[in-house]
Amino acid sequence: MARRIAIIEDETDLAQNYKAALERDRYVVDIYSDRKSALAAFDNALPDMAIIDIELGEDVKGGHALCLDLRARSKTLPILFLTARDTEMDEIIGLNLGANDYLSKTVSTQKILTRVGGLFKWYDALLQGEATFANVIEHSPLHMDIDRIAVTWRDQPVRLTYTEFRVLECLARHPGHVKNREQLMDAADKTIEEASVSTYIKRMRAAFREVDPDCDPFQSEYGIGYSWQGAGDT
Repeated sequence: MARRIAIIEDETDLAQNYKAALERDRYVVDIYSDRKSALAAFDNALPDMAIIDIELGEDVKGGHALCLDLRARSKTLPILFLTARDTEMDEIIGLNLGANDYLSKTVSTQKILTRVGGLFKWYDALLQGEATFANVIEHSPLHMDIDRIAVTWRDQPVRLTYTEFRVLECLARHPGHVKNREQLMDAADKTIEEASVSTYIKRMRAAFREVDPDCDPFQSEYGIGYSWQGAGDT
């Protein structure tokens, strides 16, 4: 059965462009121009994914409120913000509200399709609940299951966003090798300012320290980039 994606976007032409691209990838797409009409539809059935703009006409934070409502209804529903509000703080707010990913409207259609596919892969693995050990990165005490998009440190789950997972994967595949900011963002398939990479590393450090306060496996190479050192490896 085809996946059903809800697009909540008040710019009609833009929404139709997204719809056409997604339908070429064989998704079923519903478009809603405002929060009220979307919520009315979701009262009957949730979509398989929601792609949300933040500013919905005069409802300037309507997308934020919609994200909160959807996350309250489902802890696992894939939610993607696709918006013109592309500052680092906007992205952080969106992720903190419960979105799985955040993209600027300036990205290409192909990047949008790639992220949609990645989120569905994450969702399927979450539902399956079984590890596929054929594609893992293991640097004890780090364990990355690439197929499940899951990370553990000392057998404790590390909570990362999809983008952070891809940045970590790039670093952890080559311990000790310095990756510059451009390489890391290419690996994450993310179009943002290179300076924002430091923010992702900072958040990843914090995520690891939530499970191990003394952990600091990321090495900063001033003016160059970052490497995975795996402090505590055995």
